[in-house]
Amino acid sequence: MPKKFRFQILAAVLFTFLFQAFIIPGFAQTPSQGAKQEAKPNAPKVFMKSSLDSAALRKDIAYVQYVEGEAEAQILVEITSQKTDHGEEFTIALTGRREFSGVDNLLRYTADPSQKPEDVQKGLINVLKMGLLRYVSKTPVADRVNIAFLDQVKPTSVIDQWDFWVFSFNVDTFIEAEASYKMQELDGSFSANRVTPEWKIRFSLSASHYKNCYSYSDSDGNSYSYESVSDSRYLNGLVVKSLDDHWSIGTTLAASSSTYTNIDLKMSLAPAIEYDLFPYSESTKKQLRFMYYLGLDSMKYRLETIYDKMKEILVKEGLSVTLELKQPWGTISSTLAGSHYFSDLKFNRIDLSTEISFRIIKGLNLNVYGSGSRIHDQLYLQKGELTKEEVLLQRRQLETTFNYYFSIGLSYTFGSTSSNVVNPRFGSSSTIRVTS
Repeated sequence: MPKKFRFQILAAVLFTFLFQAFIIPGFAQTPSQGAKQEAKPNAPKVFMKSSLDSAALRKDIAYVQYVEGEAEAQILVEITSQKTDHGEEFTIALTGRREFSGVDNLLRYTADPSQKPEDVQKGLINVLKMGLLRYVSKTPVADRVNIAFLDQVKPTSVIDQWDFWVFSFNVDTFIEAEASYKMQELDGSFSANRVTPEWKIRFSLSASHYKNCYSYSDSDGNSYSYESVSDSRYLNGLVVKSLDDHWSIGTTLAASSSTYTNIDLKMSLAPAIEYDLFPYSESTKKQLRFMYYLGLDSMKYRLETIYDKMKEILVKEGLSVTLELKQPWGTISSTLAGSHYFSDLKFNRIDLSTEISFRIIKGLNLNVYGSGSRIHDQLYLQKGELTKEEVLLQRRQLETTFNYYFSIGLSYTFGSTSSNVVNPRFGSSSTIRVTS
């Protein structure tokens, strides 16, 4: 092929490449795209405190600017989560700054346990879209935003066929044996819970049977055998009504029986009232709860107590203070509780417990827990001398003035992360501490 033609072909290819790369895109840009680029600098600046996929955010919510530093942001978005009886509830807190100062928003999204992580993220982004529109509507970008209604989302989709009741049943058995030792253990439990923002209803029933058998022979050929049996049964109920964003009232009903604590039957009723210094709507960030209860205990003992009682009715009162904080470095929860019997104020108890979770890296936490009690309310202790077997085999509760517990460990969470409960009122436990 002559040089002249090779040069013409090469020039044509080069011209085609330059035309496609630079000239066509310039003409192909639609007016709406150009307007979008012009409007982008006027879009609100958002700083995200969450683990949402940044690429998905930029794709689905393109009408805001995402900044890397909190100092330059006009809107702070913080997403926290907590496990509930119906799945995982996310709280999306939007805080306005600068020209949006004082314009705050708090939204919630509950993910079903069966949802895939990508579906959960999609639902969160949809809720975040609605929250950000409040700020975008005050900027020039609002002219470029179109709102659509998906008519397939109907109010009936939130109706729960179980009326928010969650049931659980569990049975465990364990047997271990060797030539001189045999152990049998049987445990069972049942629970029924219904938790909504207005009500918290919890009911649980549990029972356990524990039996140890020991046998040995001495050098003279004498044979000995010991048997230790422990039985316990517990029934607990809690009903809490939300009054407003700070106050709640509730009551516990409880019944128990335990060979270890010398209780044949104990029945308790304890109405209570709770006040949270911070609004309950901020429970995923901070709580400072004060709770007071007045309890009535009907006691029937298996054997006569050290106070010469076989049965009695006791009235007690208790007060507790709980502080829970969730910070970027982790979470902390601490409770100080005290109670006493009215029959004699010297029968009292003070409990202090603290749990701290330090976030090392995403999903990896260092957990520290400690608790201690000052105990002066063991009215149920069995009368009479303790045998060596009862002490070594822990067949009877021993008299004490204190106890303490400490633990430290690592935990790793992957997938969908979670923390405490959707309804923080009266704490996460199923009952008020009205028993010794």
